[in-house]
Amino acid sequence: MADPVPAATHARTILAAHEHRRQIAPLSGWDAGLDLAAAYLVAAEVRRLRVARGERPVGRKIGFTNTTLWDAYNVHAPIWGPVYDTTLHDRAALTGPVPLAALVEPRIEPEIVFGLARAPEPGMDDAALLGCLAWVAQGFELVQSLFPGWRFAAPDTVAAFGLHGLLVLGERVPIAADSAQAWIDALAGFSVDLLRDGAVADRGSARNVLGGGPLAALRHLVDVLANDPLSPPLAAGEIVTTGTLTDALPVASGQVWSTRLSGLSLPGLDLALA
Repeated sequence: MADPVPAATHARTILAAHEHRRQIAPLSGWDAGLDLAAAYLVAAEVRRLRVARGERPVGRKIGFTNTTLWDAYNVHAPIWGPVYDTTLHDRAALTGPVPLAALVEPRIEPEIVFGLARAPEPGMDDAALLGCLAWVAQGFELVQSLFPGWRFAAPDTVAAFGLHGLLVLGERVPIAADSAQAWIDALAGFSVDLLRDGAVADRGSARNVLGGGPLAALRHLVDVLANDPLSPPLAAGEIVTTGTLTDALPVASGQVWSTRLSGLSLPGLDLALA
């Protein structure tokens, strides 16, 4: 059996591919030892290198929470990766279309994003998790694949930023204590239309996210991090984006994407691409 490939080697390969916008063969195709545990070691080294060059982690993205997509991508459990100050954008601060040039095979995902007022703990129920939130927003995550044709194994996605490219954040709606149950019910039962240039391109619902909605995704991440001594737990001030509500659809320059939410007190979001 070949010796395992060092995490630092894979990390440099991933970062070079991203910086040169060059797709590469899946790492798992030539490193048989790249299981999920090894991939998170690669991801930790990628994070260390990005921090060393000046990027600041500001939260986490959870991927593959939409169980309806698991068979299509051959990934059958959620994964997670960091969101950085360089990859997070407030929609209200954008003065023009978002450029796609830095992303490889980009796709768009409508997601629910949480802002943490305090650190959630393992085993919390929905009410306790909601009590950890300062605000809720709708976001668009632009995901990308360094691997041609979006063909990969789960460890490849973990090593390659969790497929994260950019996160565009809509209006942050504060959570009021007297509306907690209404938020819990809405977050478990809302639906969304995803529109491309004004026409519905896909529809999704809260139930697509681990069967229980975005709070179920947050609970999953809290539990995963509690059993991962190498990764920092969630902290107050972080953002968490909870995974796509629809299919992840390919995007192109010149398009305008928007959403219509039903059953959740959040405004829709629009995003132009260049």
